[in-house]
Amino acid sequence: MKNFALIGAAGYIAPRHMKAIKETGNNLIAALDNSDTVGILDSFFPDARFFTEFERFDRHVELMKRKGTKLDFVSVASPNYLHDSHIRFALRVGAQAICEKPLVVNPWNIEGLRVIEEETGLKVFGILQLRLHPSLIELRQRVTETIARDPDSHFDIELTYITSRGAWYFASWKGEEKKSGGIAANIGVHFYDMLIWLFGRPTDSRVTVLTPQAGSGILQFANATVRWFLSVNNDHLPEGIKARGQRTYRSITFNGEEIEFSEGFTDLHTESYRQILDGRGFGLDDALPSIELVHSIRHGPQFGPSDDAHPFAGQIETH
Repeated sequence: MKNFALIGAAGYIAPRHMKAIKETGNNLIAALDNSDTVGILDSFFPDARFFTEFERFDRHVELMKRKGTKLDFVSVASPNYLHDSHIRFALRVGAQAICEKPLVVNPWNIEGLRVIEEETGLKVFGILQLRLHPSLIELRQRVTETIARDPDSHFDIELTYITSRGAWYFASWKGEEKKSGGIAANIGVHFYDMLIWLFGRPTDSRVTVLTPQAGSGILQFANATVRWFLSVNNDHLPEGIKARGQRTYRSITFNGEEIEFSEGFTDLHTESYRQILDGRGFGLDDALPSIELVHSIRHGPQFGPSDDAHPFAGQIETH
């Protein structure tokens, strides 16, 4: 049984980390969040010590260490802009880090973490959960086999992800691009990672339009063209989805064929933890390409609508 601490215990994604720690047979001994709305802890680890101030949490971790209680892992589920600092904390106290996506907001922070890994001999692991989704593993196998048969094969991909968010979203840190990385990082980075995992690094990225609420663009890979659309605006949902009262829509089409991957998302954190505990987790080198892509999308030019853009791109209002 390994001992875990969790930073960001009141966040949306934190219960998946608690569940993963529990289901892999390990123990959460300390948790931190500046919000005290963490009653969910009672469902998983009622005996975990909880802190709302980092200084007291830091002192408690140090005290445990002096008394001989080893902290094996720190799980980081805090706001994106704090990931780098909290990962560094984990390594400095002698624990390995498991961090939510995006691992860091800016790609150059990866190099700093690499230095601390080398100094401490400890590892940083990212949650790149879509790489573990059975439907996408099967798709990757199809892609690999097709390219092996015909190296000139080319795939046409359309990726659509709309996950409605209320006014709170833009009042929170998620609505501040410097803190979150914007929509491309908040809801897009794990999809970009999936695409790079499927097709390799992109050869070209062209952003059609990018706003705080939505974005669209075209990625070129050696063997694929991907038209992507991301949005947190409920108005962008297809009418049929809205009629059923749903607030999220995920779709990937592969040469016109719909790839079903809507089920199984909530279990992928547990599988991610199993892989990490078995020594097969995803590290800094795995996370870097998608972080670099998000950075280029955020800071690159916007080319405006074109005939080959994603069909939803025209819905994005730029004023």
